[in-house]
Amino acid sequence: MTIQEIFKQESVDKIIQELKSRRNMQLPDTDKARKALEPELHNIMNRVKRPDKKVRVDVDDDDNKKAPEYRTENVARIKLAIQKLIVKRAVSFCFGNPVLYNATPESDNDMLILNALKRILNDNKSNSVNRKVARSIFGYKECAELWYPVEKPNSIYGFQSKFKLRCALFSPAHGDTLYPYFDDTGDMLAFSRAFSKKEDDEKNVDYFETYTDTEHWLWVRTESGYEVAEGYPKEIAIGKIPVVYGFQEQFETQDVDSLIDRLETLLSNFADTNDYHASPKLFVTGTIQGWAKKGESGAVIQGEEGSKMEYVSWSHAPESVKLEIETLLRMIYTITQTPDISFDAVKGLGAMSGISLKLLFMDAHLKVQDKKEIFDEYLQRRVNVIKAFIRRFNVALESECEELDIEPEITPYMLTSEIDELNYWLTANGNKAVISHEESIEKAGLTNKPQDTYAKILEQQEQERSFVIGEPYNNE
Repeated sequence: MTIQEIFKQESVDKIIQELKSRRNMQLPDTDKARKALEPELHNIMNRVKRPDKKVRVDVDDDDNKKAPEYRTENVARIKLAIQKLIVKRAVSFCFGNPVLYNATPESDNDMLILNALKRILNDNKSNSVNRKVARSIFGYKECAELWYPVEKPNSIYGFQSKFKLRCALFSPAHGDTLYPYFDDTGDMLAFSRAFSKKEDDEKNVDYFETYTDTEHWLWVRTESGYEVAEGYPKEIAIGKIPVVYGFQEQFETQDVDSLIDRLETLLSNFADTNDYHASPKLFVTGTIQGWAKKGESGAVIQGEEGSKMEYVSWSHAPESVKLEIETLLRMIYTITQTPDISFDAVKGLGAMSGISLKLLFMDAHLKVQDKKEIFDEYLQRRVNVIKAFIRRFNVALESECEELDIEPEITPYMLTSEIDELNYWLTANGNKAVISHEESIEKAGLTNKPQDTYAKILEQQEQERSFVIGEPYNNE
């Protein structure tokens, strides 16, 4: 069914039902995603799955007929925010460095388009937007961004324009339900979202909106069903769906959620055991006739012949628990390709070469390469949408916007060894200087006035090169 055929249907409910029907993947389970990312929602905090213990209370009763009494003993509940950490690390390695936008401008208009695109991205804080998008995709499987013009005359893009371009994010984390509509070849013919918002009377009202390459529709739910909101549909002037959509097939931590549950259970059980066995316990055989007083030095405990008293020790079990904890942590980091860069893990590494650093983070960088399957297409779609708006803001650039190829490039975050990097470029440059003296002073950051400092250094060097023929003399 074509988009035109969808909107020709008489019933609004049928239109919305059809727009929801071609996602090509199941809706993400937001409750499951939120449960993984929020430690307070983990199974270890569930009092049904991990109930508190009932402990019998001894009651003195001469008749011994009174029913035993019980009290509730809280069990240990150690929750770990490992899923959230895995997502944070993945986001940082993907977008810790700004995305580069590579192009080969062949004319002044090409350069004008490239500068306008970079200014639009900068004004919309694209570096932060990239991280928010990645966090939503990793944590909730999907995210979308809408680009829309706001009427505000300006010349910040390098030409006079009546509009400024803005960006909004749609995410399941914010209560949005996303419905991309794909055809049989995988092209997105429409994009819809369902959402709710509070009106003036503090009641939640349900909305459903759809973007096509020509129109923007908005329906509002009333007592009689969905109705088209006032002023809609609106025209889409750029001839493209102004939405960028990205998704991945499973949650980022889906493969290790069970391992994290086991780790939390193991640590909690071990904490309960420590609470019980932390204080030393004595096992007595026979009869003890006399106990030493508290704090008495050189204390003597008297017992009958054959009596025996010794501390109860637990020598082997903690080692097995320690081994399982270490194994679980290693498998969690390995399966998710997350480097363990905690202080305890890196404090003994010492100074490392650039090659060693690359090997240390190789697994994380391989993960970024996998994620490029998502973000290369996502970022390229963003560029195309922005170029379409630039073409409308300045019709004189229409043909150049179509022809200019701008390719986004993701650079994985990497700690660098500056000495190794410098030696590499010195070797490539035949051991000749790769930056000027003045630039090195500025990059050192040891002075607030690098140009004045450079001038003084030149003056001192000039004085050192000067000399006097003959004996110096003193005017005095």
